[in-house]
Amino acid sequence: MRGRRYLLVRSVPFVVSTLLAVGGCDLLHKEPSSTVPAPAKDSERRAAADSIDAARLRAAASEPQNWLTHGGTYAEQRFSPLDQINDGNVQKLGLAWSYDTNTTRGLEATPLVVDGVIYTTGSWSIVYAIDARNGNELWKYDPQVPRETGPKACCDVVNRGVALYKGKVFVGTLDGRLVALDAGNGKPVWEVVTVDQSRPYTITGAPRVVEGKVIIGNGGAELGVRGYVSAYDSDTGKMAWRFYTVPGDPSQPFESPALERAARTWKGGEWWKVGGGGTVWDSMAYDPDLHLLYIGTGNGSPWSRFVRSPGGGDNLYLSSILALNPTNGELVWYYQETPGDTWDFTATQHIILAELPIKGRLRKVILHAPKNGFFYVIDRQTGELLSAEKFVEATWADRVDLKTGRPVLAKGTDYRDKTVVVKPSPHGAHNWQPMSFNPKTGLVYIPTHDIPMIFGVNHKWKYRPGHWNTGTDFTLIKEVPRNLVAGALLAWDPVRQKEVWRAPYKGPWNGGTLTTAGNLVFQGTADGRFVAYRADNGTKLWEAPSGSGIVAAPVTYSVDGEQYVAVMAGWGGAFALAAGDAAAAAGNNHPIGRLLTFKLNGAATLPAAQKPRPPLPATAAPKVAHAVITKGEDLYAIHCQVCHGSGATSGGVLPDLRYVAPAVQASINSIVLDGALRGNGMPAFRDVMNEDDVAAILAYVQQRAADAAK
Repeated sequence: MRGRRYLLVRSVPFVVSTLLAVGGCDLLHKEPSSTVPAPAKDSERRAAADSIDAARLRAAASEPQNWLTHGGTYAEQRFSPLDQINDGNVQKLGLAWSYDTNTTRGLEATPLVVDGVIYTTGSWSIVYAIDARNGNELWKYDPQVPRETGPKACCDVVNRGVALYKGKVFVGTLDGRLVALDAGNGKPVWEVVTVDQSRPYTITGAPRVVEGKVIIGNGGAELGVRGYVSAYDSDTGKMAWRFYTVPGDPSQPFESPALERAARTWKGGEWWKVGGGGTVWDSMAYDPDLHLLYIGTGNGSPWSRFVRSPGGGDNLYLSSILALNPTNGELVWYYQETPGDTWDFTATQHIILAELPIKGRLRKVILHAPKNGFFYVIDRQTGELLSAEKFVEATWADRVDLKTGRPVLAKGTDYRDKTVVVKPSPHGAHNWQPMSFNPKTGLVYIPTHDIPMIFGVNHKWKYRPGHWNTGTDFTLIKEVPRNLVAGALLAWDPVRQKEVWRAPYKGPWNGGTLTTAGNLVFQGTADGRFVAYRADNGTKLWEAPSGSGIVAAPVTYSVDGEQYVAVMAGWGGAFALAAGDAAAAAGNNHPIGRLLTFKLNGAATLPAAQKPRPPLPATAAPKVAHAVITKGEDLYAIHCQVCHGSGATSGGVLPDLRYVAPAVQASINSIVLDGALRGNGMPAFRDVMNEDDVAAILAYVQQRAADAAK
């Protein structure tokens, strides 16, 4: 086996099954039932969800009229056998109905659909149950997440969806709770706090249910936490097991032999005081035949290994795919994609399971396109690396050595004593937006980003609890010029490791993808469109306005014999918050979030779009020394741009500070230093700034307003 560093840490017993439970072709072509009874009552909805058990989840591909788990099936392929809507008639697609969430933050959820009911989430972890035929709200659950939690979320107050099992709907909340709801009426059945809420943990990912256990991770590595994934009993909420992804304080006993081994790869520094990172904030997949749960782990905390682990080392298990025994959480094998990650190259991106012919042999594989820009094909039984090739421009490494499984770093990328321009950026070549795999075409459809990043060590860095702790110099990224960023939908052949076709976009941060047996790929765009392409050759066949930038992934389902395609439309997320002018250039970012659902000959219409913001009025430049504005520019970059946009330009989610009224500016100290707007999600900064600092930031914002008004 190539790459001894990735050997099994124990053997993997498995049973060969004649039924393909994960992405099997035998199950992909069964016809959906022609009629689904309308679950109009609480008891009927509960009964429909109650029948979702382990066997039904394993066989989810056999009922394509529904969408029972996050990626469609445990294999997470996001492929639907439905073909009523196809490349011959998709031009007739029209809006069937829309549902307004009445929220103005990012929407990233993949809806689940069971027997005519849609279960989805919005910002602030709110859960919605909606009639799949007409968009009528059946119930809504608001977990009342304290708005003070907002600043703990690096990348918007988003949520990527729910899990269903035996009459319950499971949701992870932004403030770190796991809540079980009655599928019939949305009332809580149980809830458990899964994190230390005094630390900057958040939950934005969708849970999965495996063997009757609800699996959930968390985020927060940018601010400083230690990553782990937990399993809870679906009936009671009692924790069954927890696997930490990075070692803690080495003076204390290790939680597992795997962490004792990992600790040898962390050299120097006191990473455990910050947290170490490795958060499991998004992707998972499950192979019931191999009895393996696959998770992706995140970046280090701090980002920079030069700060986090100055003696070097791979820093296991950062930026890795881990195969766990779902019964007890023990590590079976690992593969680290970015050893010693110092770029924020998470491996939390979408994991797909498939069976592919590799060198004349059918292999059970993992398909993975993480932030770092390489497309990996990995044997999912053993963790052996089969191939890895660049799917975008990636300047941090020349290639991945198949003998060692390690990347060969490019020369000149060490940023300890100089600044370095690197691609991909921390936004990733591919981020959380799900990709999809079509067994008919053999192609993977990846939402890709082309964004540069300037890296440099922050030599003045010290741990600041409650604030961003990356160890990198944020003053280097004061603006992201719109002409330096781009995005595309990429169709990739994972066997030949080659691009087959691409659909370019004028900007990055476009939505996740869905592919169907109708030879279609659906994707929403950052500039406010919902688009369908031919899956085999990329010809654009149809598009419709969405009223907002779309970052979420679509699903498809069938009710009463009629196929629908649904997607959450709501601009937001990391790029939308932080990228300033480049994010604002995405286009039509109407702030109201909606669930949009399409069908053939649909005739509904969207409400009129909001009028664009008027130009800034003539504004006088502040009468302060240039050095004050320069100081304010640096402070803004360090403390403000991740939410309000680089260059003091909003990307369309949170307020553009250049428009702030004089009356608000007069209260700037109480807002910034004392947290007067903490209830709106604006934190207090008195522990890291003083009044002179705030005055400098205000002067910089005023100067930016004056420049823009010219």
